[in-house]
Amino acid sequence: MELFTHVVSLIENNPLADAVREDDLLFPLAESTHVLAISLVIGSIFVMDLRLLGLASTGRPVGRMTAAMLPITWVAFALAVVSGSLMFISNASKYLNNGPFEAKMALIAAAGVNMMIFHLVSARQMPRWENRVRPPWPARLAGGLSLLLWISVIACGRWIGFTMTVD
Repeated sequence: MELFTHVVSLIENNPLADAVREDDLLFPLAESTHVLAISLVIGSIFVMDLRLLGLASTGRPVGRMTAAMLPITWVAFALAVVSGSLMFISNASKYLNNGPFEAKMALIAAAGVNMMIFHLVSARQMPRWENRVRPPWPARLAGGLSLLLWISVIACGRWIGFTMTVD
């Protein structure tokens, strides 16, 4: 536990963390960038999830939509990670003791596992079903679960702001 405390202390007691914490513009800039990036992540994922559920863009093949949306998703996700990391380092110990933050990280991990399972199982057979209005149930399940997980990520992200105590 002592090593963990030392690592957290190193994370939040460095010049970059001090700058984000103390500068009047850096934290709000990181937070605004994070919100915009998350909006792009969620929006692009929802487009795909709604297609997998057979509720939107049913005239477009799933593979073509995936090819169009994944680059947007990954670039936005990278930007969200960078901006979120800047906010995190400003008060790492407080974030690590915040239930909604912990839940958000767990939900993001679960969404990643859901995506990996989809790509390892359902997407391998995509050429057989990608033009159907309603994809097979495993693909629909992945899309529905993804929607629920990302909506929960958003809720936890908002909740963090209402439960964080900063000295």
